[in-house]
Amino acid sequence: MIYLDKDSLEIRFPEVHENAGIRIDFQRTLRLPDNGESHHLPPGLGRFPIRHIEDFDLGDNNHLKKRGGVVMPMFQADALWLNFGSINVTGEADYPIALKIGTGKICAVSGDDWVTNLNQDPQDYVVVPDQPWIDGYNVGQDIVKQFVAAPLGHGFTVEEQLKSEADTGGIQIQAFPMKREFYDLLNESLEEETRFNNINYSMPSPSMCMEASADFSMGLAAGGSMRQEIFEDPHSFEAWDLRETSRCFVTIANAEQWVDLTGEEPPLSPITASDYTKAGLPWFDFYGGDKSSIKEINEIL
Repeated sequence: MIYLDKDSLEIRFPEVHENAGIRIDFQRTLRLPDNGESHHLPPGLGRFPIRHIEDFDLGDNNHLKKRGGVVMPMFQADALWLNFGSINVTGEADYPIALKIGTGKICAVSGDDWVTNLNQDPQDYVVVPDQPWIDGYNVGQDIVKQFVAAPLGHGFTVEEQLKSEADTGGIQIQAFPMKREFYDLLNESLEEETRFNNINYSMPSPSMCMEASADFSMGLAAGGSMRQEIFEDPHSFEAWDLRETSRCFVTIANAEQWVDLTGEEPPLSPITASDYTKAGLPWFDFYGGDKSSIKEINEIL
């Protein structure tokens, strides 16, 4: 089941467990220089607004409502990162969720064509809460290339660069919960560790109707590089409930389309990285300690 709550996307599996779910924020951020250098993680500048796409008349693009999901605005100067949080209502361990992220029809974790099932070799998903966020396309060796906005039809998006036909755009999010029996075992194990070692399992959080006739032809391109680990799945592959899954499509509107569609002003485009640095504001680094990262990934991006 998919919900919106204060510009956060929530995917829940109440039939599996009341804790089984994930919260996703689409964070606006600085667009890194694509200068061949690897940068630290940029800061979050607040959430992009998101709305149920079926609430609006898309005019000539009403066919997009068949795939459902949400719509959000991006300036072409914008970049984003995805912030993940668990939905925990019982105070037990955060419920592990296997999460796939696609841009158009390309998997952002493996670089392969988008498919609706989980793959272990190569791993084409991240595990929440172990993976607290993701800022871009995984290109291996603990480097990602930033998610940046780009129009379709000009050869800029990753989808266009890797596929002969690329007309999907947007973002695809698909979640798979852990099987209940594996979660129960995880809780038992963590209770023992807490009792004898006082171990804290939680992960750190990041610092942080009008008619529209224009085509919604926005996707994501690969921008500047930054250091970020994409962690290997710490659980057995059999732990994932492949029968229970939910997918949400995020349609991206440019600023003008967003105003025409919703009557709302989009967020102002973020300042440049150089302006941010001159202001003396912090950049961030994050290391996962003993977690293993995915080292060998298709490096065609």
